[in-house]
Amino acid sequence: GMWSHATAAQPYTLDQLLSLALQGNKGVQAVAAGVEAARAGVTTAGAYPNPEVEYTSGRVSPRVPGAATGTGQTVSITQRLDLPSQRYLRQEIARKTVSATIAGQDQFTAELVARVKHGYYETLRRQAEFEAAQEDLAVTQQLYDRAQVRVDVGEAPRYEAIRVSTELLNAQKNSHSSLLRANQAKSFLRQQVGDILPMSFAIAGSMGEVPPLAPLNSLREIMLSTNPELTQFRMELQRAGVAVDYQRSLRMPSVALKATSSRDPEVRDTQFGVVMTIPLWDRNRGPINEASASAMRVRYALEAREFELTQQLDSAYQQSQIASSQVEALESGIVRQAESALRVAEAAYRYGERGIIDYLDAQRALRTARNDLI
Repeated sequence: GMWSHATAAQPYTLDQLLSLALQGNKGVQAVAAGVEAARAGVTTAGAYPNPEVEYTSGRVSPRVPGAATGTGQTVSITQRLDLPSQRYLRQEIARKTVSATIAGQDQFTAELVARVKHGYYETLRRQAEFEAAQEDLAVTQQLYDRAQVRVDVGEAPRYEAIRVSTELLNAQKNSHSSLLRANQAKSFLRQQVGDILPMSFAIAGSMGEVPPLAPLNSLREIMLSTNPELTQFRMELQRAGVAVDYQRSLRMPSVALKATSSRDPEVRDTQFGVVMTIPLWDRNRGPINEASASAMRVRYALEAREFELTQQLDSAYQQSQIASSQVEALESGIVRQAESALRVAEAAYRYGERGIIDYLDAQRALRTARNDLI
């Protein structure tokens, strides 16, 4: 019932799901817009200051007899100069911001890929459980029918049919709940990929396809050098360092050129000069200290994250090794033994040498072993 209507469409491989997620996930588009905004910041940082134009006009009235009366006007233009060193540092901050934002975009993409993979393998697992439960249900249904016949013809006591009917109810319940879990796994997967994935879809692949892991030491090196989250922290640390230099550079006196032309009814007066802001009272100490503290904070955050990720990698590696040795033990021994024990119990039950309880126990042992393997 569950997969039949979905298999009409071509089932999706993991690679197809990943490329769909990178096209269709709204978060991907949002972080891309963030990178564009950071790039615009470089343009902003490179802009030159605008000139200021001032115009005043008023009446000129004489204070001595015989002087002319009329209108007086003054026009002045001030152009603030951008110090090349400050301009360079300002642009450098913006460039580092772009690098950090791109690393953040890579981090988002890496997390999305991980979630899609997780959803894909979880769906495979839940589907395998559902198929196993369906198989169980079919076997238990046959056993129930056979037990009913045996009780009817008086070959077996009444309690045999009661025991098997309890087992049948359990098998039905397991089948229902495993179907529900399989549906939940699929909807989580669709949530990660986005609505570009149709509501009813099937996936291609099997549980056994586990790529081999590189040695732990080389994984650790790869992580420390290429992990996008650590790269983002490093870029932010560089940016914070440049920000400290920039705040220090603001201690320099700032310079502006000024030209003034004023005229009254008798005189025209033109002057050129320099306006200088002398950092006497405000030495920009607050912003410099703030930028330094900010740089320290990023450094500590980077070190903490490096430690944390190394710990997580180590424990994930261990878990993976434990899991693969469990798979080996189950595949090579436990499941096979449970299967042959079930065959023996089935034959003994069929020839009336053993009761139904032994057969049900053997079936339950196989079910447990198979679910453990999944």
